[in-house]
Amino acid sequence: MNSKPYLVPSDSIEHTTEVLKSQFICALARCQSAEECKQFIASVREKYPDASHHCVAFVYDRPENSQSYGFSDDGEPSGTAGRPMLAVLQGTEVGEICAVVTRYFGGTKLGTGGLQRAYGGSVREALQHLTTQLIVPSIDIEFECSYQHLKDVEHCLKLNTGRIVSQEFAESILLTVSLPMDKAPTFKREVIELSSGQIQFAEE
Repeated sequence: MNSKPYLVPSDSIEHTTEVLKSQFICALARCQSAEECKQFIASVREKYPDASHHCVAFVYDRPENSQSYGFSDDGEPSGTAGRPMLAVLQGTEVGEICAVVTRYFGGTKLGTGGLQRAYGGSVREALQHLTTQLIVPSIDIEFECSYQHLKDVEHCLKLNTGRIVSQEFAESILLTVSLPMDKAPTFKREVIELSSGQIQFAEE
């Protein structure tokens, strides 16, 4: 699993562009699954029921995860809408994002190249107005710890910007901690050293 941080939308936005009297309304939102994308697309369709087309592109996971991509031309000539929209999304560092471009036909046909530029440009312009936040992938680690080593564990967690998720007190303490994925190996190594090897972690 990739531990590199990535950007996601921090808000939903809409941005309108006009090309030869056709209106292109690009809606962007954070979507973390195929189902969330489906719901967002449905909400845009509901908002603009009389539009000519609702073309779609999304990546609902990390920006480089090719398993989470999807797009639709929604009746526009094949390859003129969804694919250029997706190409723009892929050219950013933003993940967990769904773009829906709603088109109101203005009476002038744009041609294949014109449509590709209009749909891709609509997403590109909307992205310039999008606010984002950085996501740092985290991992939960479960292990047992004696009472005498709890302070050491808490110290290592603090150093590695982790936190305790849960703790069960019995003869020893069963801890579940959450850490940024890239900090987990350092945390484990430090805990093993500080406990002189008395704390061990299950092989993953």
